[in-house]
Amino acid sequence: MAQQPMYQQIAEDLRKQIDDGTLAPGSQLPTEIELRDRYEASRNTIRDAIKRLISQGLIETRPGQGTFVTTWVDPFVTVLTADPKTGAGGDTATYLSQVSAAHRQPRVTTPRVEILAPPDQVARRLRITQGTQVVSRYRERYIDEIPWSLETSYYPLSFFTDGAPKLLIAEDIPEGTVSYLAETLGLHQIGYRDWITARLPPLAEQAFFKIGHDASVFEIFRTAFDQHKRPMRLTVMVFPADRNQFIVDVGDDLPDPRYDEEPEG
Repeated sequence: MAQQPMYQQIAEDLRKQIDDGTLAPGSQLPTEIELRDRYEASRNTIRDAIKRLISQGLIETRPGQGTFVTTWVDPFVTVLTADPKTGAGGDTATYLSQVSAAHRQPRVTTPRVEILAPPDQVARRLRITQGTQVVSRYRERYIDEIPWSLETSYYPLSFFTDGAPKLLIAEDIPEGTVSYLAETLGLHQIGYRDWITARLPPLAEQAFFKIGHDASVFEIFRTAFDQHKRPMRLTVMVFPADRNQFIVDVGDDLPDPRYDEEPEG
């Protein structure tokens, strides 16, 4: 069998140190110079080994600080598919009940409410003219005080002027916005579409999630439609890839996902 390239050997040795706890979660790796001396390797070889470990999610680089062993977080699994008429799955009430059932401690911040001209991708998904103002409701989510996701919901400003004043109040809407808009404006959600993308995080998300600049985040654009098949809400959810997993169910009466038990027989 051909011998592994030097950078792979170095990456494998560092991985073993991470696995056995020699390099503990959150600890800083030796500097590039120290690694070059330890392994008698070139600068490029060390950098290739570091890149390999980063791609495996074992370490992360923090600009101006160094390279650190990532802290493992028990993933939170979100079911994206649910009752299309409620929006459950990205809905806060469902999120809270799912996490509480798993004996974890959820927390959602009070909404930060603004009136603004939305980014082009928001305007296009709401099918409104670019520059048309919307109501923005932004929240941060935590589980066990670990930053878990960011959520911003956008509504046409006309909803407020037509008789839904709670959208502009910086507090939760107890009955949920789906029920509130049905009661006040007669808008009934018939379903929603999730558009899932992945990207690198900007500085603000790096700071909030405590992740490196080369980490990945999922961005989910959830567009809800009313009985006239018009967009009535766009919710943009950002999830760091290191602590989130998603389930999409297709079909009726599927059993609940359970992967923590031994297989039958």
